[in-house]
Amino acid sequence: MAETMFEMRHIKKMYGTLAANDDVSIRLDKGEILCIVGENGAGKSTIMKVLYGLEQPTAGEILVRGERVRFRTPSDAMAKGIGMVQQHFMLFEDLTVAENIVFKNEVRKGPFLDRKTTFETVRQLSEKYALKIDPKAKISDCQVGLRQRVEILKILYQNAEIIIFDEPSAVLTPLEVEGLLETMRNLAAAGKSIVLITHKLQEVMAVADRIYVMRLGKVVAERRKSETSADELAYLMVGHHPATRDIPAIAPGRPLLEVKDLCLENDGRDILKSVNLHVDAGEVVGIAGVSGNGQSELEACITGLTASTGGTVLLDGKDVTKATVHERRENGMAHISEDRFLWGGATEGMLYENALMAKEDKAPFSKHGFLNKRSISDYADDLMKRFKVKASSNTQKLHELSGGNAQKLITGREIMMNSPVLICCEPTRGIDIGAQEFIHDEILKKRENGDAVLLISSELTEIMTLSDRIYVLFEGKIAGEFKRGAIDEKSLGILMLGGKINE
Repeated sequence: MAETMFEMRHIKKMYGTLAANDDVSIRLDKGEILCIVGENGAGKSTIMKVLYGLEQPTAGEILVRGERVRFRTPSDAMAKGIGMVQQHFMLFEDLTVAENIVFKNEVRKGPFLDRKTTFETVRQLSEKYALKIDPKAKISDCQVGLRQRVEILKILYQNAEIIIFDEPSAVLTPLEVEGLLETMRNLAAAGKSIVLITHKLQEVMAVADRIYVMRLGKVVAERRKSETSADELAYLMVGHHPATRDIPAIAPGRPLLEVKDLCLENDGRDILKSVNLHVDAGEVVGIAGVSGNGQSELEACITGLTASTGGTVLLDGKDVTKATVHERRENGMAHISEDRFLWGGATEGMLYENALMAKEDKAPFSKHGFLNKRSISDYADDLMKRFKVKASSNTQKLHELSGGNAQKLITGREIMMNSPVLICCEPTRGIDIGAQEFIHDEILKKRENGDAVLLISSELTEIMTLSDRIYVLFEGKIAGEFKRGAIDEKSLGILMLGGKINE
């Protein structure tokens, strides 16, 4: 019988009157990959924060290798061999990979860092766990996938035996996700014990040994992977079978968004190279591409966050190329940004403040320069109810919400702008099946209303399901344009990587 690494027994975690965890019991065995799945707000991240010492349980007990423990800080958890790779990386941009990995546990020669020993130690560690990385590289030069490897190596350097991954693939490309899942298998094979918090069922079915399903703060099912399927897990997570979509054809209207010969140069390098696209009324147009091929820059140039170095952006025929973000919004452009916290909202702001953004000077929310707090609060409550944002009140701060609930709030705010053009970037990144379905429904309602939606997403299934037309972006150029059903996922993936089809 496998050794039990930890047990959490009858854990309860209350936030005021809200039970984030309600009588939750979980066990992890040595060398296994345990997946915890559930919708946003189901309590899966909270239960792991309790284990890691980031939150204190209201009731219940934790045993690590049979010893009853109480972790008041993450340092207490690390001392017992528990590490956590969180969604938002904690790295120093100006330090090297090796310096980040050994931070606070440095090998020194007198008062100075022993660089030679440090680099060699990190190199050996990366080779041992098949996590290839250059110890001397600066973090500022590392892509997202490499940064995640650094976070994992930090934990391994501290001799963690239990590693918790909290929604680790939310910011990764499909190829990086494959590498991450392989890393988990390698770690488990080396005797490490893994907890994976995720809502992506394809990842669960790829690596899990055992699965807990959580809903509304409770564990509603425990399954071995061999005993279940993605369909059953989806049903257990949301309480119903996900809907199948039959999207009726709509004859597109006039162009509401036109991008003509758009160029962007940075430090002498061409980032966008004469990009041409259009989105017509009653149309969802998808942009498919591997991260780093110009999608973020295209989003920034269209929305006014970055000034293009050439070309034209037209909103319903009006030239807005040199217009500010505010002017574009006033002329009918809404924007669900790629980074919900950097561009999409104020993390320290209250939910009603985030709901109000871009409407603070409009009736009935203000008059003669004074805000109408009752109207603002009612509007925020209505938005949160309509978009199913789970929160104790609209006076919570944005950063206190789960990633999925923050995303629903920001998505709701932009959709309720009722703008004819919606720039929609990674709208379902890091959120669960139920919330994905809801946001997809709202995007399709925009389409049915005769609005234009430009959808930029790294989720190929999302692009292929929702888009009437698809543009493929590779190295800053349009590599192809296809109507719905005219290309399969495999061929689209080949084009995204710079290959050719129909050779």
